[in-house]
Amino acid sequence: MTIAPAETSPSRPPAPRATIAEWLAIPEERRAELIDGRIVYQGMPGPVHGRVQGNVFSALGPRFDRRRGGDDRPGGWWLSLEVDMEVGGIGCRPDVVGWRRERVARLPQPDARGVVVEVPDRICEVLSASTASVDTGKKREAYHRAGVAHYWLADPERRSITVLRSVAEGYVILGVHHAGERMRAEPFEAVEVALDEVFADDAE
Repeated sequence: MTIAPAETSPSRPPAPRATIAEWLAIPEERRAELIDGRIVYQGMPGPVHGRVQGNVFSALGPRFDRRRGGDDRPGGWWLSLEVDMEVGGIGCRPDVVGWRRERVARLPQPDARGVVVEVPDRICEVLSASTASVDTGKKREAYHRAGVAHYWLADPERRSITVLRSVAEGYVILGVHHAGERMRAEPFEAVEVALDEVFADDAE
């Protein structure tokens, strides 16, 4: 008896990889990023996410987003919010991003496509239910691959900031700091940050 070979379904070609141009064509309010060639949509950030993002910037901006200064205003950084970037092969919009002025003489500007490609020295992402897996996974890998030296993860739910530093093998955790603490953390250890101000709640 002859047994006919089992039918196999034809293999599907891999889906074409999305481009930076396709990503940038998506309206900003749809909250998309380009991760490993795929468009990834995120949930809209809530008020808590926005407040923590703004508070992280406010805690550092007046002290560091300037030329070199005195002890209470060390300066030396360019800081910004939600910059469209191509970093480590992904298209992303980090919550808070910074470059050292001693390395980057002028505030980085978008290229002809509309994205900044100058690798930051530090990135902070604010975690949410829709972004945490990407922020701690593919984006973390891409940031390390690109050479981002310092990575912070601000978690509104746990009211904490995890501080990471890049080493050859990946990112290592230098510390996890919680509301109620006063934090000195790389690369902004020159000043102390009260985390109650970052995770402020008007009910408190």
